[in-house]
Amino acid sequence: MNSCPIRQALFLIALAFVPAIIEGVYFRDRVSWQSPVPASELLTVDQARAWGDNAIWVDARSDEEFARDHVPGAASLNEDRWNELLPQFLERWSPEKRVIVYCSAESCNAAREVAKRLRDEAQLKNVFVLQGGWEEWLKKNR
Repeated sequence: MNSCPIRQALFLIALAFVPAIIEGVYFRDRVSWQSPVPASELLTVDQARAWGDNAIWVDARSDEEFARDHVPGAASLNEDRWNELLPQFLERWSPEKRVIVYCSAESCNAAREVAKRLRDEAQLKNVFVLQGGWEEWLKKNR
């Protein structure tokens, strides 16, 4: 039995991995693991603040983080307790209001996921994700 073709195949497979490994190492800090949010659905703290009473804030962080501190008047709505918290949120919501969802930081994906569920499952319009999340809110409000 000739193992030469098997050896050649293994060599080619290993050779194919070299560029992938180099690219992975080189671009490791540039890969986004977040679900993409169209620019039209992102907004800054200043834009959000300008909406004033025409907006409802949604905190997508954990219950513990929400209990420690949150945007004044924000509603807690996280994925862990989605089925329990969504009806409470919808009682406060009205069609003319814009919804601003935030989580801990820019790297946090919870706001994106909650915003997506509000659009897809609750069929809400005018749902936005706050750029920079809670960290950015704190910077702008100190």
